[in-house]
Amino acid sequence: MLVNYTSLSNEAKVFLYPSSRKFYANELEELHLKIETFLTNKIELNIAYKIAYNRFLVFFIDEQTAVSTQIIDNLVSFILQLEQDYEVTLLDKVNVCFKQGEFVQYQDMKRFRELIKKKSISKKTIVFDNFIQTKYDFENNFEVLVVDSWLSHLFK
Repeated sequence: MLVNYTSLSNEAKVFLYPSSRKFYANELEELHLKIETFLTNKIELNIAYKIAYNRFLVFFIDEQTAVSTQIIDNLVSFILQLEQDYEVTLLDKVNVCFKQGEFVQYQDMKRFRELIKKKSISKKTIVFDNFIQTKYDFENNFEVLVVDSWLSHLFK
């Protein structure tokens, strides 16, 4: 059942899908409708979602709920369909999203390493942690300095 994000505890489980590009304004209304229809008709548990920065699809599931493989399969099938519908990549969490000024950039790991070598990325660059686990992490640890992230080893 689709619930309000604020009704879920800080321990709610997170499933995060970073997009290879931002969703454009003309796509967002349809995307919201598709997500809400899917969550209402296909997911039988307390779930909320956000589209952060018009780029990250973030699903929050009540921590009291056991997430079955069927639910995960349904969610992944839905995400795969969105990838086709919008010609984006959503299932690759190893690529890096980071802030460059007011914009969110998306780069594969090879290109991200090159940007570090060229000093286009500094230790103070904000990156998004695609591996967060809870609503609390989303609210407090989703955006971190690159040196405080799993990518810190790239600066050694």
